[in-house]
Amino acid sequence: MTNTVSAPAKLAPGTLRVTPVGGLGEIGRNMTVFEFDGKLLIVDCGVLFPEEHQPGVDLILPDFEAIRGRLDDIVGVVLTHGHEDHIGAVPYLLKRKGDIPLIGSQLTLALVEAKLKEHRIKPYTLTVKEGQREQVGPFDLEFVAVNHSIPDALAVGIRTPAGLVLATGDFKMDQLPLDGRLTDLRAFARLGEEGVDMFLVDSTNADVPGFTPLERAIGPVLDQVIGKAPRRVIVASFSSHIHRVQQVIDAAAAHGRRVAFLGRSMVRNMTIAEQLGYLHVPDGVLIDYKKAKDLPDDRIVYMSTGSQGEPMAVLSRMANLDHAIEPGEGDTVILASSLIPGNENAVYRVIDGLTKLGANVVHKANAKVHVSGHAAAGELLYCYNILKPKNVLPVHGEYRHLMANAKLAQDSGVPAANTIIAENGTVIDLKDGVATVVGQLDLGFVYVDGSSVGEITDADLKDRRILGEEGFISVIVVVDAATGRIVTGPEIHARGFAEDDAVFDSVKPKIAQALTEAAQSGVRDPHALQQVVRRTIGRWVNQSLRRRPMIVPMVIEA
Repeated sequence: MTNTVSAPAKLAPGTLRVTPVGGLGEIGRNMTVFEFDGKLLIVDCGVLFPEEHQPGVDLILPDFEAIRGRLDDIVGVVLTHGHEDHIGAVPYLLKRKGDIPLIGSQLTLALVEAKLKEHRIKPYTLTVKEGQREQVGPFDLEFVAVNHSIPDALAVGIRTPAGLVLATGDFKMDQLPLDGRLTDLRAFARLGEEGVDMFLVDSTNADVPGFTPLERAIGPVLDQVIGKAPRRVIVASFSSHIHRVQQVIDAAAAHGRRVAFLGRSMVRNMTIAEQLGYLHVPDGVLIDYKKAKDLPDDRIVYMSTGSQGEPMAVLSRMANLDHAIEPGEGDTVILASSLIPGNENAVYRVIDGLTKLGANVVHKANAKVHVSGHAAAGELLYCYNILKPKNVLPVHGEYRHLMANAKLAQDSGVPAANTIIAENGTVIDLKDGVATVVGQLDLGFVYVDGSSVGEITDADLKDRRILGEEGFISVIVVVDAATGRIVTGPEIHARGFAEDDAVFDSVKPKIAQALTEAAQSGVRDPHALQQVVRRTIGRWVNQSLRRRPMIVPMVIEA
């Protein structure tokens, strides 16, 4: 992996520049910028969800710094499918320039339009489907059907005079998909015959041997669990996993239960999916959740968000008894999703909380209630053998996934020199079948925190972690402006300490003495006196209480 920041040279004529902006070394924030002949094409624009070491953050966006001054050069944004990690950052990009065209399948655009409506943005869109070719600026785009855990996913072939690039988006090769829509290996083979100069391929499951199990294997398990459940059933899934919701609706209907959707995004996405014909709901099965509480406990299934342990999502609030629906003895909770790396602790906390309340929690570890939406190693090898790409850029995965994917490419015959392990901001130029790393941009995380975007820094997050882990101490001292003598104080207030504030009585004389000595030395500047207070109490707290709290001293002149 490259690390040294280096600006790339000016793009040579007839060369395609490929810059992954997000999605490398992480699961989320997927975004890649392609440049040819002065124009930019973006593929995907997603978000990353925060982990425990990023307190208070709502979302993490790709760093748009790489394209900040070039928004007018963007000819379109291709969205491969409707998951948040591929479309979630679109509103933040369009807030910078609202008329950038969005290109995607019917369902993908419907989901992103609903999201944009909440931000009061009406986008320009181009709806495409598999087999379609579109000329967008200097880019000749071909769309290929791929199978994923959401309907209507597309891979995109990008042709320029510099060569042919194929970007898979997220995909797998389920041979018996629920919607009958296979990953189009015949189209892959045709592109392989033409000659794929660079293959950008989903790495999420590259370290999983064999093949991803069939989606339809989940249906009978859900049917069995729901059929045996004595009381209420609560199923948690991603709010865009339409296939899984369909299976839950089918199982509920088969056992005479009705289904209520919980969570704003779940209601929004499933309404769209049903209107467009991607979700089939038998008459009389859906019920508003407020009316559902009038039904007998063995006649209801709640379909909710929160399968990743997100603190504000429905399932976490249920586990904390902070929701109108309080799980209890005899209830069955099904977590019908995978564990995104980094979320394990949060998910197990929710499982423990629900179990403590008496619920029977069914999850991937103890029943086959979820299969991944990503190709495992066996499927990726098929792709490499069909396509025979000249160069491979593993994308969409943490470092171990990218490495595993690169090794598969090499095992299938792609030279090691032609498998590029990149990171966000790596700049790669492609011409005449040769891919060369030509630079490394300095890209960071952009945090969305409430209504602020990009204003929170890593230093702010460090402060939040210190506040959460080490506590907070404020010290107020009033000094005479002329003499530097203490008039009142020091007054000490602490938060996040088990000890009573009286424990600080022994350090007050030390602070007073340090300030007196500073005054005698002619120090009058309040900022300098604040540093004296901070050093004195910081040293004492560290030695006496073995803590390193955040210390805010205030020296006021009277």
